[in-house]
Amino acid sequence: MTRVRRGALLLLAALLVWGAAGQAQAVGYRYWSFWERDGDRWTYATEGPSTARPADGAVQGFRFAVSEDSADATRPRGTARFAAICAQTPEREGRKRVALVLDFGTAADAPGDETPPSARTACAAVAPDATTAEALAAVAGPLRYDANALLCAIAGYPRTGCGEQVAAGGEKPTTAAKEPAATGGGGPSIGLWAGGAAVVLLGTAAFWQARRRRDG
Repeated sequence: MTRVRRGALLLLAALLVWGAAGQAQAVGYRYWSFWERDGDRWTYATEGPSTARPADGAVQGFRFAVSEDSADATRPRGTARFAAICAQTPEREGRKRVALVLDFGTAADAPGDETPPSARTACAAVAPDATTAEALAAVAGPLRYDANALLCAIAGYPRTGCGEQVAAGGEKPTTAAKEPAATGGGGPSIGLWAGGAAVVLLGTAAFWQARRRRDG
């Protein structure tokens, strides 16, 4: 086998390794996503429930699912009309009403042997300056947070875990749990591209080194 051919094979092997690395990095995160109702559609919240302060009459939703990032996140299901959700909660002086849609997800998204509760709605009557987290705690406790204030559980679900990674096509989480990235895009991470580019450059260098040796 000539040195040039050997270098070409090294380059091909590098490309194959890059492709395999891309497949290995296809992961999602199991977490509660936070949504706001804008007219007749859901939009991904731009801040967390601990800092968001909804206005009186707002409709907000939470969905537990496995998603890659905010662009891939699964929206809450069902209708979300404030008039229907808060019909049995009368207006009160000095209080605001916030309609909440709680979607505990599907069995496929559930961690371990847990069974997701049925989706439900609730109307929280809270102080005018209350955050979404306070409204949620008033009607759907207990809540659970991690050390970084990431919402881990609503109404005690799930019992354990918080934003853990889940391999694509599998249920086994990685050892390091991280908060899902709210990148606004569903493409591969910069780290993955950089790693793949390094592999390709190494393969290309091997190819040209072999060619120089032949020509020399």
